[in-house]
Amino acid sequence: MKRYLLPHSELPVSRIGYGCMQLSRAWDATEITAAEISSTHRLVDTALEQGINLFDHADIYACGKSELLFGEALRQRPGLRTSIVLQSKCGIRFAGDPEAGSPARYDFSRGHLVRSVEGILKRLDTDYLDLLLLHRPDPLMEPAEVAHAFDHLHASGKVLHFGVSNHGATQISLLQEHLEQPLVVNQVELSLLHHQLVSDGILFNQAGDTGAGRTLDYCREYGILVQAWSPLAGGRLFAEKLAAELAPAAGLVTQLAAAKEVSPEAILLAWLLRHPAGIQPIVGTSSPERLIASCQADAIELSREEWYALLAAARGAPAP
Repeated sequence: MKRYLLPHSELPVSRIGYGCMQLSRAWDATEITAAEISSTHRLVDTALEQGINLFDHADIYACGKSELLFGEALRQRPGLRTSIVLQSKCGIRFAGDPEAGSPARYDFSRGHLVRSVEGILKRLDTDYLDLLLLHRPDPLMEPAEVAHAFDHLHASGKVLHFGVSNHGATQISLLQEHLEQPLVVNQVELSLLHHQLVSDGILFNQAGDTGAGRTLDYCREYGILVQAWSPLAGGRLFAEKLAAELAPAAGLVTQLAAAKEVSPEAILLAWLLRHPAGIQPIVGTSSPERLIASCQADAIELSREEWYALLAAARGAPAP
């Protein structure tokens, strides 16, 4: 699989990453199971065989069990840690943490960020993260406090590089002003069906312009890798009972997949890969077969006409 160079680093990362959220689907305090361990081994091996070297986590995924499962996989593969790029996210806190009356919230306080990373490293059974992302914007963020946390984590060797997730251009800019380390990743929801970051870029000064498209431009300007979560749109285009408004996009995806002799998943990911921002899809399927089908995207490139036809089908309107 082709690779990108992670901005501001010497780390090569695969064009497609593997999202580890669904290694466990039990979001509770139960123990990890033998079946989950076996499934994790199959998925990790499949990802590696396809050339994937970036694995994406978050401290909240399955209440930490997804990281525990991956840590188990690492223990049984001596030497693997130094050949992969491991990232995790933190900053989201569940209701009831730490007390019964605590609300669900975001927390970028220094203490929480440092404690979160220490927990992540323990669950993953590693000494360091290649990347730490702030999961969702915290309205109460004090940039100087985040900078203090990042300085500590970087100086101690626990985190090599930093980024954000679900952040807009101005939020990134505000934070970057206070950091010594460059923000190198922004992970956002992006797919053919959730295309606002792309399509808003052609709607400037028109009704419906939200300014969302500026975030992609900002990331390109400042060398920030855009990662796309849910790049297959949750499988909505493959649903048995397809929503009527999705029929044009689903039909065109199927047509292109047949013409290019690849999977429909590959067409959806190729649409993202065709964008000059160098978007890196994070595929989170729990099916080895679907992961293999998705990785076919690396071998194809959509024409400009195919790319715009897909966007028009998804928007339900041609380019203005």
